[in-house]
Amino acid sequence: MHHKPRDYAQTPLNIYWEVTQACALACTHCRAEAMPMPHPMELNFEEGKRLLSQIQEFGEPMPQLILTGGDPLARGDLYQLIEEARRLGIGVSITPAATPALTKQVLEKLLAYGVEGLGLSLDGSTAEKHDSIRGIAGTFDRTVAAMGWARDLKMPLQVNTLVTSQTAADAPAIYELLKPFDVARWSLFFLISVGRGKTLLPLAPAEAEQFMGWIHEISRGADFIVATTEAPSYRRVALEKMRAEGMTGEQIKRSGVGRGFGIRDGHGIMFVSNTGDICPAGFLPLVAGNVRRDSVAGVYRNAPLFQALHDPDQLEGRCGVCEYRALCGGSRARAFGATGNPLATDPLCEYEPQQPN
Repeated sequence: MHHKPRDYAQTPLNIYWEVTQACALACTHCRAEAMPMPHPMELNFEEGKRLLSQIQEFGEPMPQLILTGGDPLARGDLYQLIEEARRLGIGVSITPAATPALTKQVLEKLLAYGVEGLGLSLDGSTAEKHDSIRGIAGTFDRTVAAMGWARDLKMPLQVNTLVTSQTAADAPAIYELLKPFDVARWSLFFLISVGRGKTLLPLAPAEAEQFMGWIHEISRGADFIVATTEAPSYRRVALEKMRAEGMTGEQIKRSGVGRGFGIRDGHGIMFVSNTGDICPAGFLPLVAGNVRRDSVAGVYRNAPLFQALHDPDQLEGRCGVCEYRALCGGSRARAFGATGNPLATDPLCEYEPQQPN
């Protein structure tokens, strides 16, 4: 099937719906500041169905819906919501928490209901390292078990790994651990200090640049896609390295590094909270509307905040004059976290733009 290319100013690639804040874990970096119980104002089943029918308004190509939390498995009507999304032709992926509720039977049931992908978090190469971040013993073993079940069930798996000054040195060992599992994508998430994440330390810009060089190195031999989250400057690093090696534009294109080009918080991505707030991304908690009274497509296309984020020429600071602004655009969430302005310079990136003569 040949799809027309997606215009990220019109339609996002991914919509993240935080179906509940409820979760049995208490991770040190939780964006959702998840709680044991659902929020009293959580969208109910009828409101959830209305949100799904709103997503349909984007038309073809439809966004992918990623059910997140909290722990989506903590939601009683999860399977009915998945059934409704599939009935409307919306592709669904899920990122469950590694609690005792996550079993092989659950993965089989999710597959039977048409879930197309699974996301799991792995932040350490050993139980000691991973569980210290997760706050609960046993999460490492559960996660590795779930990776094995996903492999056995041939369920496409994305593994998300947190990159902080505490975890970066462990990344090569995590990479080795992932190799025997048929991982589709390994996403390295560069910490943004929001929610509980303020207790962990992000990498300094120079360390981040070095680490991105390492990501590029391993990505060339990896059997799976290696990507970054909240570090779009990786695209610049990869391009610079490929150019330095003398690769042609055509070779660079074929390498697949361009897959995420142009996607940034609010542009290619949007987030709906458990209470229906519409934000550019989970880590950019600026509310542009609420699904109880607004349409997600209308907000994504027309809200002033989203319109500014769709236009790289509205970026400010170094990001605004950078020749890579259209394909990178910086982490808008990190800029907002550091300055309160979502259009400011991404402080993770030290690159000095080439000023036109």
